Amino acid sequence: MVRILIPSGALTAGVAARPDLIAIDGGSTDSGPHYLGTGTSKYARSSTKAEWRALMAARARAGVPLVIGTAGTCGADAAVDWMVEITREIAAETGEQLKLAVLKSGQSAESVATALEADRIRPLPPERPITPDLIRACTNIVALAGAEQVGAALATGADIVICGRTTDTAIISALPLMRGCHAGAAWHGAKIGECGALCTTNPQTGVIQIDFDGEGFTVTPMAETARATPHTVSAHMLYENSDPFILHEPGGHLDVTGARYAALDDRRVRVTGSRWVPSDRYTVKLEGARVAGHQSVTLALLRDPRYVANAAQWADDLARRCTAKARARLGRDDFTIELRLIGLNATLGALETARTAPCEIGVLAIATAPTEALAREAARMLNPYLLHHPLTEQEELPTFAFPFSPAEMHRGRIHEFCLHHVMELDDPMQAFRLEVFDIG
Repeated sequence: MVRILIPSGALTAGVAARPDLIAIDGGSTDSGPHYLGTGTSKYARSSTKAEWRALMAARARAGVPLVIGTAGTCGADAAVDWMVEITREIAAETGEQLKLAVLKSGQSAESVATALEADRIRPLPPERPITPDLIRACTNIVALAGAEQVGAALATGADIVICGRTTDTAIISALPLMRGCHAGAAWHGAKIGECGALCTTNPQTGVIQIDFDGEGFTVTPMAETARATPHTVSAHMLYENSDPFILHEPGGHLDVTGARYAALDDRRVRVTGSRWVPSDRYTVKLEGARVAGHQSVTLALLRDPRYVANAAQWADDLARRCTAKARARLGRDDFTIELRLIGLNATLGALETARTAPCEIGVLAIATAPTEALAREAARMLNPYLLHHPLTEQEELPTFAFPFSPAEMHRGRIHEFCLHHVMELDDPMQAFRLEVFDIG
């Protein structure tokens, strides 16, 4: 049996249960392309250090490896280096002597372009064509490591493994697979456990334990206020997954069509019947981000009932008039002006079906352009419109509210995801780099 502890809260109970490994996912693409584009973390360094210190202390008490996947939010090499620096600081402060394995997932644009030319890259749905020029425009490209790469890092005997971009499941499935546990169970349990207690009745409690063996896996919440049920466990296959029965990973896919979920008691669930289906070719997913321009934003507030009731008409007219003026005065049209009506339909736009009447509306004006100077200029042209634009020409000028002065907020460079593809490898470690250090 292999016992994995997956934390996002207090670890005392889990450490007492004597796990074989502590695994935590450190990142995501949920917060958009900026972090991969810049190779930075979305989280405060002080918070990351405090939480990592607690995990390192738990690892020391348990005497087992600690693994983090997708370090620094995005898993880019610079973000991994940032996490390594924090780890070194903590080890120096606590006086720990540690063996540290670092798995990097960053890809050079030239190596990916070469793979494209060799027909070793394929798009994932929805298909988007790429070219060598698009690849070279990426500020960062990462490949998602699977269980093989994480397993290679664990095989070094490291106390701590810091990984670049990995699949969410790889850091959990690697050790059970290395020790001969059921492959379907290893991947299925890893998927269920990827977000800690999200697969329980009380997601905010954080820590869960998963026991893997030769036939299946068992989920046990560590908090007394949390329960795992067949419903909460099986439902997690829907999380961030287009098919609730199939999950694609490097080297194959998980099929849970025949999985059976049984309550062992009122807190634990046993799962059997999952299948791992190896693929003919070994592929890893690629993610890449590039600069998509510069952006300035302005926030204005509408409170007058007449303008609130006619906000969509007012915004359409304002955007049309301001865009026409900006094009004429700037002598170019390679910019966009967009108005989003917060409180009306800013999230869904034309797809919004709710028809509630708000008491006020926030107007988020977004100017996007190839250069910072052009984005700033377009935003400044918006300013008088947002302050005084009337619904009709035959009425006095209104005055709206800016919450800030100056009203324009310059966001600088913005990024976009531009790679959603898989790359074929001859060897799982071909696109990854593994280094081992002694620290402290």
